[in-house]
Amino acid sequence: MTEPRGTSVVDRRPKLAAYLAATMITIVVAGFGFVLLASLIPLALSPFEVGYAIGAVVVLLAIQLLHYSRPSVRLDSTPSKLLLIVLAVLGYVPVLTFESTWAAMPVFFGSAVLLVLRPRFAWPLFLLNLGGVLWIELLYDPPILVAYTLEGAAFYSLAFYLLTQLARMIRELHRARTELAQRAVAEQRLAFARDLHDLLGISLSAIALKGELARRLLRKSSERAQAALAEMTATAQRTLADVRAVSRGYRELSLEKEFRTAQSLLTASDIAVRVHLDQAELPVQARTLLAKVLREGVTNVLRHSDVEHCEIDVRRRRDGVSLVIVNDGVDPEQLPAGSELLARLPDEVAALGGRVTTGTGDDGRFRLRVELPLPDQAEPVAAAGEADEKAFAESRRIRLLLPVVFGLLGVAAVLHVLLLTTNVWHIAMVIGSVAALLTLQFAYFNRPTTRLRSGQSIAMLFVQACLIYLPLLPLQHDWVSLPPLLMGCGLLVLPPAAGWLLFAANTGVYLWLQYIAGQAGQDTWYAILFSTGTVMTALIVFGMLWLVRLAAELDHSRRRLADMAVAEERLRFARDLHDLLGMSLSAIALKSELTARVLPLDRGRATDELQEILGLTRQALADVRSVASGYRELSLDSESKSARSVLVAADVQVRMEMLQDELPAPVRTVLAVVLREGVTNVLRHSSVETCEIAVRRMDGGVTLEIVNDGVDGLGRAAAKPASNGNGPSGGGSSGSGIGNLAHRVSDLGGELTAGVADDGRFRLRAVVPV
Repeated sequence: MTEPRGTSVVDRRPKLAAYLAATMITIVVAGFGFVLLASLIPLALSPFEVGYAIGAVVVLLAIQLLHYSRPSVRLDSTPSKLLLIVLAVLGYVPVLTFESTWAAMPVFFGSAVLLVLRPRFAWPLFLLNLGGVLWIELLYDPPILVAYTLEGAAFYSLAFYLLTQLARMIRELHRARTELAQRAVAEQRLAFARDLHDLLGISLSAIALKGELARRLLRKSSERAQAALAEMTATAQRTLADVRAVSRGYRELSLEKEFRTAQSLLTASDIAVRVHLDQAELPVQARTLLAKVLREGVTNVLRHSDVEHCEIDVRRRRDGVSLVIVNDGVDPEQLPAGSELLARLPDEVAALGGRVTTGTGDDGRFRLRVELPLPDQAEPVAAAGEADEKAFAESRRIRLLLPVVFGLLGVAAVLHVLLLTTNVWHIAMVIGSVAALLTLQFAYFNRPTTRLRSGQSIAMLFVQACLIYLPLLPLQHDWVSLPPLLMGCGLLVLPPAAGWLLFAANTGVYLWLQYIAGQAGQDTWYAILFSTGTVMTALIVFGMLWLVRLAAELDHSRRRLADMAVAEERLRFARDLHDLLGMSLSAIALKSELTARVLPLDRGRATDELQEILGLTRQALADVRSVASGYRELSLDSESKSARSVLVAADVQVRMEMLQDELPAPVRTVLAVVLREGVTNVLRHSSVETCEIAVRRMDGGVTLEIVNDGVDGLGRAAAKPASNGNGPSGGGSSGSGIGNLAHRVSDLGGELTAGVADDGRFRLRAVVPV
């Protein structure tokens, strides 16, 4: 199935996300290793110890980046579990040589256990790993520094886990889009099959039985045979009307377009109208049903000359949507007689889990109210399966851990100020500013629904900058804050150039402030360590926020894609139902009437016509099966013979020129459908006397032309090219049919035109490249 147009941008985004996520993870993990090696420089190490440290760090980084951080690696595999042992050994054994300087390296093991093991095993091991870091620090460092290092180990372990898992989630969401769309389409096809069976299976079987009965009665009783033919004709006409109704019902309608049309029609009829339409996105079926109700409701309003005021209101609620049409001149008892749709409306609404209420209110005005429930987009798809349930559980775990990671940033700031000063007011000011920053972060920037590229977001970024840097004035040398929040959020809110400029400026300002405050010392290496740590934390903030938002958007887009796939399949079904069965049923009804007319005059010809009717019925049943199963390859030769037979039966002189070359199946099928629909349109005009049908080769393609002399208002309406899908609008279904043909032809890169030629005849021409 072809994906709807306009999805190419969405298709590229997961690939971009994968590249950006891999880049961020590489920078953060490599920066972590660089900071550790830089912290070893003040130590008096032998060449062997330097090589030992570099080798251990390289192996740790390689395992993290080349194995656990790769989305394509299976984390539940045996190699992934065995590598946990390597991470544990390299995380703890070098402590014997490098003491507390190596205390941060077990974070690789801590993040890996969360990725590889099930939660009931992972979290105890994660806490045990933090206990190991605590034990190392207690052996070598003072308590306040122990707490600072322990907090850092927890932060980086969770950060590595979240970045890796978010990158994997985006990959899985992108891969699951097609699966979800296919499952939705499969379910929709089952509904098609049920509709076809209920609508056409019984009717076509009844036509076939009545045809067989009429053929047997020809030799016994002409009166009874004519009665059977009359019943067969009525059944065929009724089934054809049902096909057209179902075809229209499966088409997606635009609620906004129906609103504009309704307002225009009511205003033109001197009816004071007031409308309200919430611009929230709705599922395809809900949107289409509301559009149908609106169209029919307004039609009924226009049928009553005493209507002076009308109100139309569509509102989206948290769990559903409602449509209310209020007017002052409609009698509710007249609705069933005037509207077939409104008569069966409760059943259609109930099928979507909604309800309909109609009646006169206390103010004497008539109200039609439709309420439809809407599924919670945050919940997993019903009957989603084990993979989707696992993904949903992982997504929920990430949502819970994200505030924990940001909270650890706040804890780190508080521990940092405790290392600098014992001034109670300074400590309280740092705690207050950090609490305000985290509140702003949680309430605004961390919300996936926040519109980041907006004036409000820029204003919030300014507030964030004030909360970070204004406390510098009273705190001075004791200033501690969270510039990485501003740097990471700036990359999300601002355009790329401005975002990276802010990122670089804040890195420089923070390094300069640390330097002049004496916290970075006069050693260049410490300055580099401060700068690297700030950059790493800012990238972690940006990476987690961006990936969480992208995961939410992709999850929404894959559900939207499933809706679009269903809508496209419904439209395909409507086209096939109209194009494939419209002519067959029209021909059956026409030939049944013809047989009834010729029966008293020529019983032999009546027998031949009945035989053709039975053949058309069998073909229609085969078409029903082909539409339901999705196989739509048609025979152009068979369609040409059927077209000649039907036109001759309608007393139309036919001249046909068919191409004997073998054509590709898609081209052959489209030309067969064009021929079928074109002949169906010819049969609708009683003034047609001659018809010419020609299929010819041309440079790089093939043309099909159908020319007839029965032009009326339909032909004049069709003077524009129909290649854009806007076929003739007059004539009801006819316009719909030619519009369908234009879509089919354009899908193959061709063009369909319909209009009145210079000789006054109506010409339908399809050009398809081969």
